[in-house]
Amino acid sequence: MQMKRIVFKYFLLSIFIFPLNGFCQEIYKCHDGFIEFKSNAAKELIKAGSKNLTGIINTKEKTFAFVVRISSFEGFNAALQREHFNEKYMESDKYPDADFSGKIIEEIDFSKEGIYEVRAKGILKIHHVEQERIIKSTIRIARGVIIVRSDFNVILNDHNIKVPKVVHEKIATDIDVKVEAELHPGK
Repeated sequence: MQMKRIVFKYFLLSIFIFPLNGFCQEIYKCHDGFIEFKSNAAKELIKAGSKNLTGIINTKEKTFAFVVRISSFEGFNAALQREHFNEKYMESDKYPDADFSGKIIEEIDFSKEGIYEVRAKGILKIHHVEQERIIKSTIRIARGVIIVRSDFNVILNDHNIKVPKVVHEKIATDIDVKVEAELHPGK
């Protein structure tokens, strides 16, 4: 009889407290988001990605911050290409991270499940050059988790990333970026 009461209390707690706890949280975090870039130039397609995107969203303030370590990108067409990416173009020893932080423009009720099309306004910092950007994103809220997806472009000149003329047909000047991050309640 005592065991049945304990199980019943746990059942009630799991229905009424734990789901609310997930939705009432203000801070959501991600430690293993995915970011990918694609350079589609006349003579070569280069793709690389990282599963080390970290991020945080404050649902009360509608603020966010995401960061990725440049040296964490993998893929490329060859090891030498990755080396050139880190040493010659991104200078990842000197500028180790890229980040985007700011505020969600649209009103969004983070306590309601659904899919929301939003604009994120903030500062995109790549290669230590800051640029104000508005990036369209999709936010999906389901079972107490926030999933963010976004596709946008980065123009290399906007971030002082130089491409030598000798390889200008192999590296695009306009890079496609894709982001997907799953954020969970956290402190």
